[in-house]
Amino acid sequence: MANTLFDGLLENTKAEARFAELPDGRFYTYQDVVNVSGKFANALVALGVKPGDRVAVQVPKSIEALMLYLGTVRAGAVFLPLNTGYMPAEIEYFVSDASPALLVCDPEKASGYKELANRLGVGLETLGVWTEPGCSAGTLLDYVEKASPDFNNIDRDPADLAAILYTSGTTGRSKGAMLSHENLLSNALTLKEYWQFTANDVLLHALPIFHTHGLFVATNTVLVSGASMIFLPGFSNDQVIEYLPNATAMMGVPTFYTRLLDDQRFDRDLVQHMRLFVSGSAPLLAETHQQFEDRTGHRILERYGMTETNMNTSNPYDGERKAGTVGFPLPGVELRITDPDSGKTLDQGEIGIIEVKGPNVFSGYWQMPEKTKEEFREDGFFITGDMGMIDGDGYVHIVGRSKDLIISGGYNVYPKEVELLLDEQDGVKESAVIGVPHPDFGEGVVGVIVAEKDRALEEKDLLESIRSQIARYKQPKRLVFIDELPRNTMGKVQKNILRDSYKDLLQSR
Repeated sequence: MANTLFDGLLENTKAEARFAELPDGRFYTYQDVVNVSGKFANALVALGVKPGDRVAVQVPKSIEALMLYLGTVRAGAVFLPLNTGYMPAEIEYFVSDASPALLVCDPEKASGYKELANRLGVGLETLGVWTEPGCSAGTLLDYVEKASPDFNNIDRDPADLAAILYTSGTTGRSKGAMLSHENLLSNALTLKEYWQFTANDVLLHALPIFHTHGLFVATNTVLVSGASMIFLPGFSNDQVIEYLPNATAMMGVPTFYTRLLDDQRFDRDLVQHMRLFVSGSAPLLAETHQQFEDRTGHRILERYGMTETNMNTSNPYDGERKAGTVGFPLPGVELRITDPDSGKTLDQGEIGIIEVKGPNVFSGYWQMPEKTKEEFREDGFFITGDMGMIDGDGYVHIVGRSKDLIISGGYNVYPKEVELLLDEQDGVKESAVIGVPHPDFGEGVVGVIVAEKDRALEEKDLLESIRSQIARYKQPKRLVFIDELPRNTMGKVQKNILRDSYKDLLQSR
């Protein structure tokens, strides 16, 4: 037997080859990957983590955090990354639901999590950003530095869980998507071939690693290709422009590309050596496609994936990358468009629900068997909830979502969660939260407020009152006040009317 994911990711790598370059001047070889992830695996086992246990992680982006992911996989445990913007009150739900053996957090946030960890009976360790030899970057790294690099990987079958990623809906309850070793490895192998990654590639990595895009799409594809990456702590125009001359590929969300286009230093000469730009996690405007091509001579490759499925479709590497589409189903992935009510497969050109099936598709939602059953057809197709159609050339178009989920800057936002918070505020009678077009983030969150009778509310005061209670990306970018919310005959708020009314509200930068 073997550890399916870890062994598969490193099967064709060379120990002396470079894996990562860090802005602090350090370099990681593939031998370093094996050694340091082995140290993390030993540390986890010493802390009582057993095969199948969940390891919940909310830490700043760092190479050590990436080694914690790999060490968790090697120890046979289940990696559970959490958005670094979540507040302690939000983290409590995930910890309660997943019952991890260990919660790893930023040292600066440890005091806020001690009571929570004690109350829920969860081990608590810290992991920060390593700065220099002899300086502690958290209690977990203190264990790691003393641990042996030698570790016998725990055997894991293809169907065993490797990760749980919490995904969003509109009901206010987040769902834990269970991803197996096979789900993650098969998708990495497919993307390597489809996007033609080789050991000669250098990926500019500016994505977060608590999200499927940065953790699995970017990192796993680099690993399985034996390629290397420039591992940045986050996105900034200055750093990206500084390191682009040393890269061959870049993956990003639309916000990355709109911000680069606003910078006159980003020109054709800077990227003439580049092989590939990939965009995902949110729709890329056709206007951005064209501006990018006009400026650089490169045509961005857009693809479509989900937390539950990894990548499903992609525009071709060779061939037309059609703006406004997400390309074709990836090899091994079946995709169909169905009628939302009957489930009948629709003809080409008709709009319906996108359903997918393949080795990339998750096994279900953590501790939610009934919800899992609802989301799968009897023949194994997963009902994505996204509305789309296939055009005459076979390209898949995403035309909307069957639910009111907002995707802002690549992150999912529950409208209900924000509405509940707004409704709690003094003077608010009711609210409706919508996503409207935003030039940088794809969609921006807007709150539509009905005030209590004879109450005069100020937008800035209301925004300030919720600022500390919710992650920044969920916070409304604007609040608007109206006398009453539009409703249908059944009393349901007609958010489509609100979206149409305020579609231009965030268009100016």
